[in-house]
Amino acid sequence: MTSASGGADMVDWNLAVATATRLVRPGPEVSRAEAAAVVAELRRHALAAEEHVREFTGMRSSSLADAAATPVLIVDRPGWVRANVAGFRTVVQPLVDKLQARRGGGSASAVFGAVGEKATGIEVGALLAFLSTKVLGQYETFAPAEPSLEAPDSPAALFDKPRLGPEGPGPGRLLLVAPNIVHVERELDVDPADFRLWVCLHEETHRTQFTAVPWLRDHIQSEVQSFLAETDVDPGALLERLRDAAGSLGAGLPGLGGGRGDNAPSAGLLEAVQSPAQREILGRLTAVMSLLEGHADVVMDGVGPAVVPSVAEIREKFQQRRDRGANRLDLVLRRLLGMDAKLRQYQDGAVFVRGVVERVGMEGFNRVWTSPNTLPTKEEIHDPAAWVARVAR
Repeated sequence: MTSASGGADMVDWNLAVATATRLVRPGPEVSRAEAAAVVAELRRHALAAEEHVREFTGMRSSSLADAAATPVLIVDRPGWVRANVAGFRTVVQPLVDKLQARRGGGSASAVFGAVGEKATGIEVGALLAFLSTKVLGQYETFAPAEPSLEAPDSPAALFDKPRLGPEGPGPGRLLLVAPNIVHVERELDVDPADFRLWVCLHEETHRTQFTAVPWLRDHIQSEVQSFLAETDVDPGALLERLRDAAGSLGAGLPGLGGGRGDNAPSAGLLEAVQSPAQREILGRLTAVMSLLEGHADVVMDGVGPAVVPSVAEIREKFQQRRDRGANRLDLVLRRLLGMDAKLRQYQDGAVFVRGVVERVGMEGFNRVWTSPNTLPTKEEIHDPAAWVARVAR
């Protein structure tokens, strides 16, 4: 359990990056000139989207320095992997410390020692390789502190190259995954310039949320750290929950037994092995993430008609793609990883935001950003009127 960097760790992060880079599928075929044009256009759209989002939402960064400190990076799939490895290292450190405290305790040390950091690095790398083909953009809340970029491999390099860390936590950064954006715009057969701006509007909304609401990042980080602090590192308890999780997940997947239909709710693997305290924390985190994702969806569609001529066509085709899902293997992985819950966050959060705005307008809705106490609860996400009654009136 000694990491390649010489410190105590659970994962060989360098091996995770190398594994993901080796396994990741290539992006769509484009010439170098086409790729350069895509990168340049995404940079322009990201800049333009910032003002569009601010004007529509009425949200402004608390200072120009805060906005400037959260860079926009245009990355390829390996670049997305590197950025997320840096974020993971920051987030899981409390869990690493907890496991190291038990190293001399016998059974726990034996279990994790047998797995080994290299085996875990390969597993994490394989997971990141899969996810790196799915993400169009991402606001990386737990990005490491500056400097956030390594020197490019060559003066002619097209994509930004995030550092692996392990600096301390920084203010965040926005990632746009150029190959995935091109892949989806071709798959949907939509106007490329319109689609790229539409994606930038969604991701820029996340950047605005965190730069305009200074306490939001610390609040989410505190919840995540509390979640990790409640992690039970006793192998016996963990294995028992894993057995329960396997039965639950198998029952929820079509064709894998259990008699439940395709639309039956099913917990992801991470949710299934949680303690009661963690489920309570997860409920609060789910409400916050539903708010953030739904707000971004509402903003991208609200701004769209003024600046994205084909926004109606894009939304219709994109929603059909979400609803349709992918192949059977993707379905299994999405259930195991809880990605179905992520899709529900977009839908539930958007319904909440629209419901509040209809009742009290955008200015009334923006009271949601006042403090952690004005965030919607998990129940209120499904009942906008209840949040309005509690907060906005």
